[in-house]
Amino acid sequence: MNLMWLFATLLPSGLGEIVKTYEVDCSTLRMGQYLCPDPHYDLIDPKTQQIKGCTKENKARVRCIAVDGLNCTETGNSTFTAEMPCKWTNGYSFETAMLLSIFLGMFGVDRFYLGYPAIGLAKFCTLGFMFLGQLVDIILISTQIVGPADGSAYVMPYYGPGLQVVRSDNFTYRLRQDDW
Repeated sequence: MNLMWLFATLLPSGLGEIVKTYEVDCSTLRMGQYLCPDPHYDLIDPKTQQIKGCTKENKARVRCIAVDGLNCTETGNSTFTAEMPCKWTNGYSFETAMLLSIFLGMFGVDRFYLGYPAIGLAKFCTLGFMFLGQLVDIILISTQIVGPADGSAYVMPYYGPGLQVVRSDNFTYRLRQDDW
């Protein structure tokens, strides 16, 4: 019993001396050496379902935490700010665009809503290009090929039906697998 009490009192005080703190430039930390964004802060904007402070360049500055034992030279503690990717939104709802396209697409209301008045007027005058244009617009909006005219992303739930386009070009490298 006395031996357990001795370990319980001496072991925690001895561990505090083992852990050292290092001053580092936190902009050079590798993945796994920091946690970003800081989980103690609510960073999701309820109106846009994106990170608060998202800019037109699709970047947002968030607060991050370095692992125990690392202090940032910029701040003098373990917190620092970093840029994270986000989707800039301007208030155009994906659900609203889909419903307008399905029910009022033959009158071009979906295109007026998204900021394309010329195409909306053409659809209105031709009854949605004889309903064929309405069907095409339903497909284009549901696959998010057609978005708001100002270049912003749709407002949709954070884990909603958002699509991420992955493109490849001549500089894309594919790693060959053993089973190819």
